[in-house]
Amino acid sequence: MLLQDHAARAAEARGEAVALAMGDERLAYAELETLSDRLAAQLADRGVARGDRVGLLIPKRPSAIVAMHAVLKAGAAYVPLDAESPPQRLARIVSAAEPSMLLAVPEAAGRLEGLAGELALPPVGSVEADRIVGADGAPLGVFARGDWDSPAAVAPGVRVDPSEPAHLLFTSGSTGAPKGVVITHAMVLAFVDWAVREFGTKPSDRISGHPPLHFDLSTFDIYATFAAGAELHLVPPSLSVDPRALARFIRERELTQWFSVPSVLTYMAKFDAVEQDDFPALERLLWCGEVLPTPVLCHWMRKLPHVRFTNLYGPTEATIASSHHTLPSIPADETLPVPIGVACDGEELLVLDERLAPVPPGEIGDLYIAGVGLSPGYWRDEEKTRAAFLPDPRTPGGEGRIYRTGDLARVDDDGVVHFLGRADSQIKSRGYRIELGEIESALNAVAGVRECAIVGVDAGGFEGTAICAAYVGSDGLGPPQLRGALASALPSYMLPARWLALDVLPKNQNGKIDRPALRERFVAQQAEQAAARAARAGGRERSR
Repeated sequence: MLLQDHAARAAEARGEAVALAMGDERLAYAELETLSDRLAAQLADRGVARGDRVGLLIPKRPSAIVAMHAVLKAGAAYVPLDAESPPQRLARIVSAAEPSMLLAVPEAAGRLEGLAGELALPPVGSVEADRIVGADGAPLGVFARGDWDSPAAVAPGVRVDPSEPAHLLFTSGSTGAPKGVVITHAMVLAFVDWAVREFGTKPSDRISGHPPLHFDLSTFDIYATFAAGAELHLVPPSLSVDPRALARFIRERELTQWFSVPSVLTYMAKFDAVEQDDFPALERLLWCGEVLPTPVLCHWMRKLPHVRFTNLYGPTEATIASSHHTLPSIPADETLPVPIGVACDGEELLVLDERLAPVPPGEIGDLYIAGVGLSPGYWRDEEKTRAAFLPDPRTPGGEGRIYRTGDLARVDDDGVVHFLGRADSQIKSRGYRIELGEIESALNAVAGVRECAIVGVDAGGFEGTAICAAYVGSDGLGPPQLRGALASALPSYMLPARWLALDVLPKNQNGKIDRPALRERFVAQQAEQAAARAARAGGRERSR
């Protein structure tokens, strides 16, 4: 079984059923198969072979899904590229992935020109929109939908081993260089098989496709939908800036499943975009990628009592998600974070100490993941792979592997895992060790706070790291009121020293809160205040 087989089986069983929808465009399963077969044949004719990589510079639209399936049918792995990324970042990813070909939509020609310049390749601005060309051996090209509608072609039908890569997903690296995570067919299939069973996905389902295609959450949307023979409704990126338009999309498309990062849900709650008992067709709402503030979750659960709410947890390196927690009822205490739950089938969550030994229930430890979802590692980077994927200490000779998530967690007496934040979000301020996630949970529970994030900024001296709070709040809600509200829930040494009121928190390309950007804002604020103090001091000195 390979990833592309799900759509092929659906085409055999229900060829006329809608597979993909976006705007006014509809693509039936039979059309998806025909178009991807034709493109796969053309890829093979142009030299794409088993084990190659093919870069996809295609915005989220049905043609991108066709291209993904075509690459898989040619025996290659696809590398989804963010069409909105600057040429410099695209250049780094392409240089690392070394694709044998790039596929792009015609309007991406400008991006390709910039990319060609970064890679010292010939310019491609003159490339025709209806064919692929290689300029002086450079595998650059543009595909248009009309090219796929050419006379019928037979897909090469290359069958790779499920352990071979299906795609490479590049995530941000701490050094500034993107890291390529290798995702195999088997890894995705294992999660999809579990998810379809767990959520009861069926052919009549209408499923959202909200995340960008270079983000691993989109993998779940695509392949779980096709595994069930259901409909995938791709959410136009433009709707993400309009919470009421998102709500209207869910309502008018009669979606049965919504899946996104929590920031989207927080944004919609902030503008009260969801009506009471809204979305009657919606059966389940899932989130993953970051913490959903409990007050926001409660807001949604009160609005939609007919919906099943599930928290998914897992890094890209472990394929989409490794654990799940479905809420049995509205949380009674809005100050407590939602658990990340128990492991998905074939996965394990391990909370270990510094010697890689299990910690007792209730104690805090480092969170590791084992099981079928683990990636082989980072693309052509053995050093990073060895640092993150460790020998399993429970197996003779460490034959198995565990992945170091970098997160802190604890297991309760019922075996449920609770996420406590990033290990690197534990700071030392005024001599105290503090978990920033605890402050963030308390601030999220304050009435009037619609969205917030806590970051640490090096302040030097005894203070060590300054606790900085960025927030979006109702009118009239300022730092004095927030500090007073937090004082009743937190000790004084955990109260934020710096505050930043914003209309909206910055988000990264995957829709998560952009904490590095917030740190930069606070650093700039710190520098401005220091300069102002110096100027005042200089003025006083001159006046003497």
